[in-house]
Amino acid sequence: MNPLYLEVSVVVLGIILLMAEAFSGPGAKRGLAYAGILGLLAILGATFFADPAAMNVTAAYAKFYSADPLAIFLKQFALVTTVIVLVMALEYAPTVEANLPSERRGAGLGEFYTLPVLACAGLMWMASAVDFVMIFVSLELVTITFYILVSYLRRNENSLEAGTKYLVLGALSTGFLVYGITWIYGVTGQFNLAAIAAALPALDQATAPALLFGFGLVLIALGFKIAAAPFQFWVPDVYQGAPTPVTAFLSVASKAAGFIVLLRVLQAFLVVPALQEKILPLLAVITGATMIFGNLAAIPQSNLKRLLAYSSIGHAGYLLLGLVSIGAPFAGTAVVFYLAAYLLMTLLAFLVMTIVAQATGGDDIANFNGLNQRAPHLAFALMLAMLSLAGLPLTAGFLGKLFIFECAIEQQHWGLVILGVITVAAGFYYYLKVIRAMYWQQPAAPDAPEIGVSGLAKLTIALLCALIIWIGVYPAPLLSLLP
Repeated sequence: MNPLYLEVSVVVLGIILLMAEAFSGPGAKRGLAYAGILGLLAILGATFFADPAAMNVTAAYAKFYSADPLAIFLKQFALVTTVIVLVMALEYAPTVEANLPSERRGAGLGEFYTLPVLACAGLMWMASAVDFVMIFVSLELVTITFYILVSYLRRNENSLEAGTKYLVLGALSTGFLVYGITWIYGVTGQFNLAAIAAALPALDQATAPALLFGFGLVLIALGFKIAAAPFQFWVPDVYQGAPTPVTAFLSVASKAAGFIVLLRVLQAFLVVPALQEKILPLLAVITGATMIFGNLAAIPQSNLKRLLAYSSIGHAGYLLLGLVSIGAPFAGTAVVFYLAAYLLMTLLAFLVMTIVAQATGGDDIANFNGLNQRAPHLAFALMLAMLSLAGLPLTAGFLGKLFIFECAIEQQHWGLVILGVITVAAGFYYYLKVIRAMYWQQPAAPDAPEIGVSGLAKLTIALLCALIIWIGVYPAPLLSLLP
C-alpha cells in the first residue's frame, strides 16, 4: 500500500466526522468519538502494510515526503496517541459541556472529538517531512489546530489565557522558523534536507556565519515546540489552562513531532565537522539547562497538571541528551525508544488524572489524597505511571533513560551524564509526592463514593499498564519495530 494513503485516510476521516457532526443530534456526539477511535485504529492497522516501494520516487512529492522506517513508526506513534486522547476526551465531556456557552446540549462536543483527528494528519505529515516547506506546512496544520483546542473552554478564563499565550508565542516561534529557513535557503539554494546536506561540504567558509545564523533561528523555533530551555516559559500556564486531553496531546504527540524534525535537521547539518564543533556544544548547553530547570521547578508544585508540565520539560532535556550524542550508533534508536516509553507513561498519567479530576473537581495533588481507598485500580495505574516517569527499574521509563545515558557515556558527555543522574534523583522526589498523597494521606471526604470508570477507559488503562511493565522487562518487540 502506498504510504501516502495513510494521511489521506486520516483527513477523509476527519472531514466525514465534521459532516456527521453537522447532522447529528445531541445524544449522538459520543458516537463521533467512537467512530474516530475505530477509524484511527483501522488506519493504524494499515500502517503495517505500508510499502515505501509503492511510491513513485520520480514524482514531485518525493522531494518533500519520505516513508522511511522512522516516518512509519512516528505515524503509528501519532495514531496511538490520538486514539488515547479521544478516550480521554470522552471522559472529559462533562467539563467541555459545562464550559461551552450554548443553547443546545452537547454543542461543541463533536468538534472537540474531531479536531484531534485533523491534528493527527498534520503530525503524520511532519513525520514524513524531509523538506523545509513540508515541515512548515505540516507544523502549521498542527499548531493552528492546537490554537483552537487549547482555548476551547470559552467559559474558563484559564483556558482562554492559555490559548492567548500559546497563540502569541506560537506565532513568534513560526516567525523564527520562517526567517531561519530563509537564511538557509539563501546560503544553500535548497529546501530539501538531503540536498542541503549534499551542498554544505562545497560551500565557502565565508558563508558559515549566515548558515549558522539560519540554523540558530530554526533551533529557537523548534526549541519552543519541544519546550527546551530557555524557550519553555509558555509550558506551565498553557498546560494547566488547556483541557486535560489537549494537554496530554501537546505533551506527547506535539513534542515527539518536534524532536523528529529536529533530529532530521541535525542529521543534515552535522555532515560537516566544522558545523558539528559549533552546533553540538550549543545543544549541550541547552540540554543541561533544560534538565535542570524542568526537574527543579517541578519540586515545589502542588498541582499535578503543572507538575507534569515541568516534568515534560525535564524529559525534553533527556531527549536532547540523546540528540547531543547523535554520533553514537544507537542514539537515534534510543531517542525514538524514549519517545515510545514517554507516550505510554505520560498518557496513562493524564488519563487517570482526567478521570479523578472529573470526580473530585480539581487536579491539585490534594485531590488525589487517599485515592487508594476510593479507586485502588486508578491509584495503582497512576503510581505505575509516576514510577516509570521517575525511571524505576523494570519499567519502560527506566530503559528509556538507560539507553539515553548509554549513548551519552559512549560519546563521553560526562558532565551531562552526571547532571542527568542528579536531576533523575530530583524527579524521584516530586513523583513520589503524588504516590504519598494517594497511599498515605487521608481523603478530604472519607465517605465519598467510588470513582466510576467507563469500560473503554478501564481497557485503555489496563493496556497502558501492561505495556509499561512489558517493555520495561522485555523491550525486544518494541526495539524490533524501531528504525
